[in-house]
Amino acid sequence: MSIEHADCTVAPSAAFAGELKDWTGFDAVAIHHGFDHNAFVRDRTPLPANVQRKLVETNGALRLLFVSHHNYYRNFQTLIRAVSLLRKKLGPRKVRLILTCRLRSQDNPGSYCADSDALLVQQLGVSEEVVELGTIPYGLLHQLYQSCDLYVTPAYAESFAHPLVEAMASGLPALASDLPVHREICGEAALYFNRFSPQQLADRLCELASLPELRRSMKQKGRRRSNDFSWSKHVDELLSVANTLVGKCVAALPRQGAGKQP
Repeated sequence: MSIEHADCTVAPSAAFAGELKDWTGFDAVAIHHGFDHNAFVRDRTPLPANVQRKLVETNGALRLLFVSHHNYYRNFQTLIRAVSLLRKKLGPRKVRLILTCRLRSQDNPGSYCADSDALLVQQLGVSEEVVELGTIPYGLLHQLYQSCDLYVTPAYAESFAHPLVEAMASGLPALASDLPVHREICGEAALYFNRFSPQQLADRLCELASLPELRRSMKQKGRRRSNDFSWSKHVDELLSVANTLVGKCVAALPRQGAGKQP
């Protein structure tokens, strides 16, 4: 109803604008969110001591990072199953999945239930591999990205995916579920996998972990791609939409004196 009554609807990606069109029959304008690299890395406050301790304990392991609170469409189960498979594929090297949440329902916002994901960790025997840091203040996130080896998101629904931009800006090679929005945001700067295939995700992770030249190429492409997102561009495009709407409103107003006899 809100889209139906709006003069214009703005979506954060062309992919999501297309979904809105499919759902409602109304067009939406795609304007990407922005990103400010200088602001992102400005805070030099150290990570909390307990977080630093957990990261030190992962030294020598392949560190996979997923920045997200817990909810169902983030698809944690595919990621957890992939970690179990990857553990066997990497041989002697260990793997650690770094999460910015805890797999306990009471520790997460909203009414999303994390019990099934926590149970899966236990059933697959990957409690040591899954490192639950809990919420990290936004200003400190850049330090976490820089402490990890690869970024991965298995989300099966998304509207923009800001952490992918943050990962690219941090020089972290990214693997993303094969969604139109992820391809729109990352382009050639990421590798993609079937969103419900733990095996394909594990294979992609293993491939990327074993090919340093590919990782270097992805780092370069990611940093370049992250430069395409800025808040000044975002604001300019919003103002352009606003000016167009104002122009239409002005044009629709009755002209002064129109209809009066001379």
